[in-house]
Amino acid sequence: MKLEGIRVVDLTAFLPGPYLTLAMADHGAEVIKIEPPGGEHGRRIGPIDGDASVFFRNLNRGKKSVVLDLKTEQDRAALHALCDTADVFVESFRPGVMQRLGFDYETLRARNPGIVYCSISAFGQDGAYAARPAHDLATEGMSGVLSVTLGNDDAPAMPGVPVADLLSGLQGLSGVLMALLRRASTGIGDRIDISMLDSMVAGCLNVLGPAIAENRQPVAKHERTTGGAALYRLYRTADGRHLALAGQEEKFVRTLLDALHRPDLIPLCLQGPGPHQAPVMAFLESVFATKTLTEWLAWLDGRDICYGPVATFPEMLRDPHLHARGMVLTDADGRLHIGPPIAFAAEPARPDLRAPVLGAHDIPR
Repeated sequence: MKLEGIRVVDLTAFLPGPYLTLAMADHGAEVIKIEPPGGEHGRRIGPIDGDASVFFRNLNRGKKSVVLDLKTEQDRAALHALCDTADVFVESFRPGVMQRLGFDYETLRARNPGIVYCSISAFGQDGAYAARPAHDLATEGMSGVLSVTLGNDDAPAMPGVPVADLLSGLQGLSGVLMALLRRASTGIGDRIDISMLDSMVAGCLNVLGPAIAENRQPVAKHERTTGGAALYRLYRTADGRHLALAGQEEKFVRTLLDALHRPDLIPLCLQGPGPHQAPVMAFLESVFATKTLTEWLAWLDGRDICYGPVATFPEMLRDPHLHARGMVLTDADGRLHIGPPIAFAAEPARPDLRAPVLGAHDIPR
């Protein structure tokens, strides 16, 4: 596997950091999760399935669990010794905490110049907001994303997944891997400062046109990917389910509207997104309301149109495509797991689906 021989010391909790180190563990890295006495809070979040919560095992499978009380000199010394052998150190405390405990980058680098040190926080290690606490939702709001994530009442809607957590974990993973690649030629590590807010802003590149070019707030229901295009919208079907149309290129527009015997509506779509597409949206709303979701999926099958059902989570977990791709796995006890999404041809991931028992591992030498 790509990361065999890489040792990661993981002082993170909840989602962004564990998501980063999960990918490394799935691809062969030795990830040593440092937990406080009593364990990470994630062990107790949500439904319990076996010895740990689904939340915890989904994010921490294949890692080692070492319990250390960093308020004690003895355990701090043990962690320093472990960091001397590490390739990567990941932490997600508020800025200043690691320095107070003696595990800031400068301290660890003096002992281990090759260490790659990644900090993930809400706002980064400097700047006006650095000391403020925050979780995903606050940074999604501050990035502007929630201002274009609107419900039918045009008020900001609660997002279904914590995008800032996930994006910051992925940005952190990218930074760690870049630093390891550079270290191969220099022998020197680096410090990586990942901000959840920065990661959210960087995720807005495709929707910032009106703000950057025209200094205006996008009108979500008129923009290309947030409701202003008839072929990039959700439609209710006769059985109360929903279908997602998700391709507004000319070829998809022509294929769908020709098949529905309304070629006269094609020019409206080819003018780009905006209120002028309202007649197309009204037509599609009326048409999709005439059949069930299953019937529409059968009708769409084989046509050159971008679409997908709005699936429930249980439906997604039964999807044969995802099973064939190894994205839904079953362990020896019959429990479901989400597989690694990075698929290498030569060295595929070999995820260890076991969640670590709290404190089950000794500090490796």
